[in-house]
Amino acid sequence: MKILIIGGNGTIGKKVSAHFREKNEVFVGARTNGDVQIDIADIASITSALEGLGKLDAIICIAGEAKWANFNELSEEDYYIGLRSKLMGQVNLVRIGQNYLNPEGSITLSTGILADDPVIKTTSATMVNGGIHSFVQAVDLEMENDIRVNVVSLGMVEDAYDKYKDYFPGHNPIPMNKAINAYVRSVNGRGRGEVIRVYE
Repeated sequence: MKILIIGGNGTIGKKVSAHFREKNEVFVGARTNGDVQIDIADIASITSALEGLGKLDAIICIAGEAKWANFNELSEEDYYIGLRSKLMGQVNLVRIGQNYLNPEGSITLSTGILADDPVIKTTSATMVNGGIHSFVQAVDLEMENDIRVNVVSLGMVEDAYDKYKDYFPGHNPIPMNKAINAYVRSVNGRGRGEVIRVYE
């Protein structure tokens, strides 16, 4: 398969990219250091990147930002960071990306455990994640050419444990092989409109 992995140089993305490279043609999309330059918060950037690649069999997005802060410190503009990047960035990736996929292709988005088990300082990120879960379940009903849309929702992964453990007291880190397999299930399986949760 020919696969675009946006965020393929990140903590999770680099492991996912390495796995899919074993048997597929993989292009890493990133704002700076990827095979393809792409910023999901910019519609023109999404279109330009996909035009340059031609037809794909799968698009995986492991990217998107949201502001973490105490609720009473979040401004309206702070919420728009997550809405423009992680939420609408991934929505626009589906809107535009479907036109660059071969029939029976797939799009896999990414969220996280906050949608179901939020912690403090994550009001904005939690809202965005929950919105994506609902979006995926609805949009898959209307996709043409048998294109599938799923979302992978992970708990805190092993490789990010030291960085984020203070935010997630008592949470058990997710082994990286489980994180990788969630994306494999979305791309290589036949599920559609699924929220693929791996929280333990």
